[in-house]
Amino acid sequence: VQLQACGGGLVQPGGSLRLSCAASGAIFDINVMGWYRQAPGKQRELVAVLTRGGDTNYADSVKGRFTISRDNTKNTVYLQMNSLKPEDTADYYCNARRIGAYNNIHYWGKGTEVTVSS
Repeated sequence: VQLQACGGGLVQPGGSLRLSCAASGAIFDINVMGWYRQAPGKQRELVAVLTRGGDTNYADSVKGRFTISRDNTKNTVYLQMNSLKPEDTADYYCNARRIGAYNNIHYWGKGTEVTVSS
């Protein structure tokens, strides 16, 4: 599974960005797609996930501001980020998870940098 993320950049507080993650390879049995982020000096944290069945889960800090969605025809997952705050500044990573009987397998894309600053 290969994940190609893009869409990061510099934005002012209150602005918006949309991240995209194109998946390729053996994706037929991927159960969950999502976005994580890692700010300097901090651990990587979950931002939003979307299951194959359409269920979503968001970090409390982004609820009501970020929306995860997908386009199955393009094998692409999106993260629409609105009302961005300086604390949203981080490297954002696309994640794909295959849930197995005994363990989960995670695939990661390269990070895309988001900087929220005036």
